[in-house]
Amino acid sequence: MRMGLIIAGVILLIAGIWVSVGNASYKDTDTVAQLGPAKIEATHDRAVPQWVGIAGIVVGGLLLVGGIANKKR
Repeated sequence: MRMGLIIAGVILLIAGIWVSVGNASYKDTDTVAQLGPAKIEATHDRAVPQWVGIAGIVVGGLLLVGGIANKKR
């Protein structure tokens, strides 16, 4: 369990830093117009909000510290 916490913490830290730097994005598709069965769609690249990256850094840091501080009994 200790190693699992450390690995999850490192992964969340790296992902949180990646998002906070601004390199993470996702595609969002909106329907612009629709007339019967025909519709016009627009796809936009949107950035992941920065608070998600900060939350990933905080949770990843807590998991990492918890995994390191967790002593085997």
